[in-house]
Amino acid sequence: MLLKRLPGFVTLWVVLQLAGADSPEEEQGVRYANRCEACKILATELEARLGETGKSHDVIEIGYSVDDVKPKKRTEYRRSELRLLESLENVCERVLEYNLHKERSDSTRFAKGMSQTFQTLHGLVDKGVKVDLGIPYELWDKPPVEVTQMKTQCENLLEEYEETISEWYFKHQDEKSLKKHLCEDHVLKKKAERECLKEQLAPPEAKKAKREKAKGDKEEL
Repeated sequence: MLLKRLPGFVTLWVVLQLAGADSPEEEQGVRYANRCEACKILATELEARLGETGKSHDVIEIGYSVDDVKPKKRTEYRRSELRLLESLENVCERVLEYNLHKERSDSTRFAKGMSQTFQTLHGLVDKGVKVDLGIPYELWDKPPVEVTQMKTQCENLLEEYEETISEWYFKHQDEKSLKKHLCEDHVLKKKAERECLKEQLAPPEAKKAKREKAKGDKEEL
């Protein structure tokens, strides 16, 4: 086992090996989100936010009358523009809840929760091993530059496709997902650009079965 042979001082090179970084770009430490990854996470987080605000069955009054004689229009909050605006507000801040999982090579490298790499490193620290990443320990769990950059990408997409999102919200949300309408139908013009939309984390059972199959294959060899 590699971890049993680790000395008391773990260098950044070891961290990169644990993370599976093998391309020239990854060896330099940074691989920003592409347009597909940024759009996928924006759509995911906005739909999640709408799911939270959509639980209200309140009826709100909209419109304005100087003499209050003309009745105001009543509408369901969950179908109102107010709900959309409240859901859009700070939605890109939710991107900062993501971490970079360098042990994965596809779009699932951006996910919530601590990566396996940092789980390993925190475990080493807990055991008294000195680990030097070139940054203070208290900054380990801060969002990496790839995530903070993706927040900016999210904000740019919101600004660029505000009308597209509104169109989906008022006309199409009952017939297709935001990921389909925004990312597949508008943001990503070429089929090759949409590959990340299909990628998702395998359930724990599938991961376990995959490990057991790999182990069995090695034993046969």
